[in-house]
Amino acid sequence: MPASIQRNKLFVASCMALLVTSLSFGIRAGLLDTWKHSFGLTQEDAGIITSTAFWGFPLAIIIGGFIVDVIGMKKLLVGAGIFHLAGILLTVFATGFWTLFFSTLLIGLGNGLVEAACNPLVASLYPENKTTRLNYFHLWFPGGIVIGTLIVRFFGVHIPDTLYMANWQILVAVMLIPTIIYAYLFSKLDFPVTERVSSGVSTSEMYGALINPLFFLMIILMFGTAITELFTGQWIDVLLKNVSDNALLLLTIETGVMVLGRAFAGPVVHRLSPSGVLLFSAIFGALGLYLLGHSTGNMLFVGALIFGIGVCYFWPTMLGFVSENLPKTGAVGMNLMGGAGMFAVSIYMIFMGGYYDRLVAEKLPAGASVSAYSAPDATPAMATALNDAKAAAGPAIINVTLVIPIILIIAFAGLFFYMRSKKKVAVQPAY
Repeated sequence: MPASIQRNKLFVASCMALLVTSLSFGIRAGLLDTWKHSFGLTQEDAGIITSTAFWGFPLAIIIGGFIVDVIGMKKLLVGAGIFHLAGILLTVFATGFWTLFFSTLLIGLGNGLVEAACNPLVASLYPENKTTRLNYFHLWFPGGIVIGTLIVRFFGVHIPDTLYMANWQILVAVMLIPTIIYAYLFSKLDFPVTERVSSGVSTSEMYGALINPLFFLMIILMFGTAITELFTGQWIDVLLKNVSDNALLLLTIETGVMVLGRAFAGPVVHRLSPSGVLLFSAIFGALGLYLLGHSTGNMLFVGALIFGIGVCYFWPTMLGFVSENLPKTGAVGMNLMGGAGMFAVSIYMIFMGGYYDRLVAEKLPAGASVSAYSAPDATPAMATALNDAKAAAGPAIINVTLVIPIILIIAFAGLFFYMRSKKKVAVQPAY
């Protein structure tokens, strides 16, 4: 690697960029109900807004993945900074559904460009230790969510007698600080070429590697791992708010565990292998979701702890698995994985937003209107009925989602034994 490449500084700047991505998740998760209250949004509206970030992300990461080898990682990251700045400012000055929609889209595009450039950048900087270093890098995703939720919890000024935030614009504006820092750092640093380019793999070889059946399988499994981790994390405050007084704290616990897990990813990956880590993650993710959907009180915190242990390795280990076992897919392969995951989450959020509203309506008295029961002039009896309906609907959504990690357990068990048998064949001595 050329002497002008400052590996550690590039890694730190990458982590700062991912911090902005994760702050947008954590702060948005804590403000969904505030936006619903301030702008008269339904849960379906909120689902569409949040899903916008998830389909803006795959749009940017997939396009970025195809052009990163041509224009370089630096230009993508400068573009990410521009999208982040525009999206944050538009959110601060939002006036309703459409401004929130487009601001979230811009932030999603910035998030996608960060991953489109930083995932291959980390793999290029640390070719000898890709899965572990990707876990260290992605540590800042849950880390930023923890910071974001704590910002909302401890610095949010509540409207009297409600849980809604009066100063939510200031909370969003906090994201401007790391955005300006990472954009400045990247503009001053030299970048290496991607690993695929440096290793001499041709473009035709790269596209040929993308039709490998194993790559198709990993794309499909990425749908499930991303939904399990990101949908639950983004909506946990909404789904469990009427079950627990500390629903946002559940997200903080879950993501805090993810930070610690990714910080110690090296020995875990070495001990279990990437496919073993994915199987372990699916088992604990399913158990955690089961507890979140079937518990109340302190057991919810146990569920959040176990769920955090389960999902903490999903995203970076999926990327690391592809980078290590299908290296010729290059940046395009890693970014198609990320894009597939976020696209699946965006579709799932839209579907579940409408489903949640229908569940709430079904659990109210016959003929009742959700809007009437949530109006400022609703009677105490109506407010209690609405809270009870939401308390039943949230866990129901979690229990539907539980099916996904159960399927993943079966799939990753098959992958684990396949990779182990493949390794045995590779080391079998010749006679």
